[in-house]
This record gives sequence, structure tokens and C-alpha cells, in this order.
Amino acid sequence: MFEDEIQLAQLIDHTVVGPETTIDDVARACKDAKRYGFACVVVSSCHVSRAREWLSNSLIKVCSVVGFPHGASTTTVKIVEAMEAMKNGASELDIVVNVGMVKSGKYDFVEIDVKNVIAMTPQKVHKVIIETGSLTSDEIVRVSKIAAKAGAEFVKTSTGYGSRGASVEDLRLIREAVGSQCRIKASGGIRDLAAVSALIEAGAERIGTSAGPAIMEEYLKSRK
Repeated sequence: MFEDEIQLAQLIDHTVVGPETTIDDVARACKDAKRYGFACVVVSSCHVSRAREWLSNSLIKVCSVVGFPHGASTTTVKIVEAMEAMKNGASELDIVVNVGMVKSGKYDFVEIDVKNVIAMTPQKVHKVIIETGSLTSDEIVRVSKIAAKAGAEFVKTSTGYGSRGASVEDLRLIREAVGSQCRIKASGGIRDLAAVSALIEAGAERIGTSAGPAIMEEYLKSRK
């Protein structure tokens, strides 16, 4: 499925966003990203500037989460967080929809929320996290369409803090909803090469995982 380790690495967003993530954890993630050549390192907004510094002199991007993990901040707070991350060096933004508002059926609110964050951070890659494990099939389809309409480059499945991570069925529903309007990032519970392969085969074009180095080592071992 993968031509070589470079192709695999470029599909991976190496993620360190846990509540107990230390500065040393971020430094280690940046070092691993440079070692393997990952697409980007995903961090909480407070770590963007140091991650950008540690990844200088490389092509690896910094991605900041916004409204993480529940999307329950006000739109203004999300905009400020996103703009601050952009100012500090983030090239990509993973924006969490307000899951509670989705479950409340307030789709107009969800659309305005996402659209305004994207509009205020132009020329960045926007990935909208919809938390598929908390949604019905109909909700997945509706929110995916909202994200695509708002201008997101990716619909992202999960934060990793929901009831479950990405599934092949999630990807099928998202692809059916958005067609070729935007791409899909699978995340949540992806810890080995088999999971990566299944999700890529199902249509994911980016993989979010905290297990990037382990997955790369598994792939390299399989090639020997």
C-alpha cells in the first residue's frame, strides 16, 4: 500500500495533546517528527511557539488544536485561540465542533461557529473535528457537510477523547457526505500499521496518532 517510509510518514500527524503533556514531551515529539519526516506535529495552543522553534529548519508543520477537546468554547474564544496559534507559527488548525450543539440540533450555530474560525484564519489548513463516536450516522453526514461548506480542507473524525476513535464506517459516511469537496483525517485509537492501512484504504488522506514512531518502526521492520 505504501511505496516507502517517506510516503507513510507524510500521512501522519504526530499528536501530543494530552492534559499532562510536558514541554519535554513536545520536544521529543518534534525530534521524532524530524527523524521520520511526519507531515506535522499537533500540539495544544500553548505549545505552538516552542514547537515551531524546534521544527525550524525543517519542512514539518505545526498544527494547533482549537476548542479542544469538546468544542464548547464560545466562537469568540475559538477565534482568539486560532489567531494566537497562527501568530505563534501554526500552519494547520484542528478545530473541534461544539458537540453539544450538534446533539441539540443547533446546526445553524455549528455552521456559524466553524465558518467564523476559518474566516478569521485565512491561508491555513483547517481540519474540523466532528467526534464521530458521539454522533449518529445522520449527524455525521450533516456536520461533515457543514464543515465542507465552511471551507475546511479536512473533516477529522475524532479528538481521541470521545467514546471511540475512527472507524471504516465513519469514513464511508463522511466521504458520502462531502464527495470531493474536502479530504478526511482519521484519528482516535490508531496505534498500529494495520489500523493505518485499513483507514487509508477506506479513504483517509491523513492519520492523526500519538503512536507515529511505533507505527513507523513497525513498517520499517516489515520491510526487512
